[in-house]
Amino acid sequence: MIHLRQAVVVEGKYDKMRLSALVDGPILVTNGFRIFKNREQTALLRRLAQGDGILILTDSDAAGFKIRNYIKSVVPNGKIYHAYIPEILGKEPRKDRPSKEGTLGVEGMQLPILAAALQKSGVLFAEGPKRDLITRMDFYENGLSGAPDSSQKRLALLQELRLPRYLSTAALLEAVNALMGREEFLQLLAGLNAAGRSDA
Repeated sequence: MIHLRQAVVVEGKYDKMRLSALVDGPILVTNGFRIFKNREQTALLRRLAQGDGILILTDSDAAGFKIRNYIKSVVPNGKIYHAYIPEILGKEPRKDRPSKEGTLGVEGMQLPILAAALQKSGVLFAEGPKRDLITRMDFYENGLSGAPDSSQKRLALLQELRLPRYLSTAALLEAVNALMGREEFLQLLAGLNAAGRSDA
C-alpha cells in the first residue's frame, strides 16, 4: 500500500475503486462535470489544498483536462499536485465501447502504471499497512449522526476544522479522513465534548 498525505481527486467511483487497491489515503470523486456545481466539494478542495495539498489524477482526455483546469481555477491558493496517466488505446472491461478518444482512463490502468504516475507527481509517499479510517459508524457512536443533537455536534466540528457549515455528513466524513487520522479525530471530539459540557 502507498500512503499519501494528500487527498487524491479522481473523476468517478470506478477510478476510486481502482486507486483504492494501491493508495491508502483519502480519494475524492468529482462525479465528472458535477464538480462544476458542487459548492460543498469545491470548498472541501480549497481547505485540503491549504493543508497537505491535493493531487489531481484525471483521465488523459479532453474531459479529464477540463475537470483538472476547473479545479485549478477554483482553488487559487494552496498546493495542487498533478499526476498524469499515459494515453493508452483500449477500453475498460465494464464498458460496451471505448471512450470518445479511444483511450483507457484511470480505472483501466494497471497498478504499476498508476504507481509510476503518482511517483512522478512530486508528492512524497511511503509504503506499509493500510491505515484505520474513520467510518459512518464512528460518526454514529460519537453522536455526529443519528442523535437529537447531532447537527449541533457536526456544526461544532465544522467550525473547529474551519470548514463550511453547509457540508453534508458524507462530505464531513470525507473531510476528516483527509485531514487527520483516527486517534487525532477521537481526541478532537473528546475536546469538543469537554468544551460543550463546560459551556452547559
